[in-house]
Amino acid sequence: MQASGKNAGLGLALVSACAFGGSGVAAKPLIEAGLDPLHMVWLRVAGAALVMSPLAWRHRDLVRRKPLLLAGFGLVAVAGVQAFYFASLSRIPVGVALLLEYLGPCLLLGYIRFVQRKPVTRAAAAGATVAVAGLACVVEIWAGLSLDLLGVLLGLAAACCQACYFVFADQGSGEGDVPDPLGVIAFGMLVGTVVMTVIARPWRIDWQVLAGDAVMGDMSVPAPILLAFVVLVATVFAYVTGVVSVRKLSPQVAGVVACLEAVVATVLAWVLLREHLSTWQTLGGTLVLGGAFIAQSSRPTPPAAPEPAALDREATNV
Repeated sequence: MQASGKNAGLGLALVSACAFGGSGVAAKPLIEAGLDPLHMVWLRVAGAALVMSPLAWRHRDLVRRKPLLLAGFGLVAVAGVQAFYFASLSRIPVGVALLLEYLGPCLLLGYIRFVQRKPVTRAAAAGATVAVAGLACVVEIWAGLSLDLLGVLLGLAAACCQACYFVFADQGSGEGDVPDPLGVIAFGMLVGTVVMTVIARPWRIDWQVLAGDAVMGDMSVPAPILLAFVVLVATVFAYVTGVVSVRKLSPQVAGVVACLEAVVATVLAWVLLREHLSTWQTLGGTLVLGGAFIAQSSRPTPPAAPEPAALDREATNV
């Protein structure tokens, strides 16, 4: 039963990474058509909040039971990742910002080991190391590299928020009062919408962009279809499968598997947007896949069996 649960969790983590990875491919044509990047983020989060609002009402008791979890998930795991990532993009190359964001799994391992003081499997640590090396190749960090201290700090802030996403997703999974993941995500989107409204100022959105078509590679696609994909698949579906996968696996394993998002985004950009895929990016994708495979092969350490002497003492006490 435990192996089947882990396999299901791994499958959900892979599906979540693919769904998240498709967001950039669908959003980029809209941005190139004239939509501001922050407005794109607001539409993504606000649309997801609207879709999931019935679930928020259904699980409204979470506001009383887990207010800090809901606020933290929305502020950090939803709005924080998006805002810091796009802010870093304005100062450093896209590839470097993406690599910094996906240092999140490594920061997560450090948090688990040194803050929570829980053991970290060698497989998860090795997988994270291999995956980060692969990501460096995928984004070709050496191309056009220019150091901007503030941009790097913003990218690291996005990585911290990404690590917190996995921590919040696992919150309460080992307790009796486990919060429903759908309710947590629904309220997280609502909180994220409020925060992103202040940052993005959506009243300045150019709505004419969404009324027309956007160019995706050699195709012309209606903008509403691209937006619907970003909201329904790359946000709602991606967050739901991602949070459930963390519950079935562990934050450290799910975090490494999530690195596949960058690989999926690169491959989809190659296929749909006709963006060139270099030899280094192909090699990097292979390394990320290898890192994810190494990480998911980890097994929890079984509790040590009591020594015979200890059993004798317990029998005597009884």
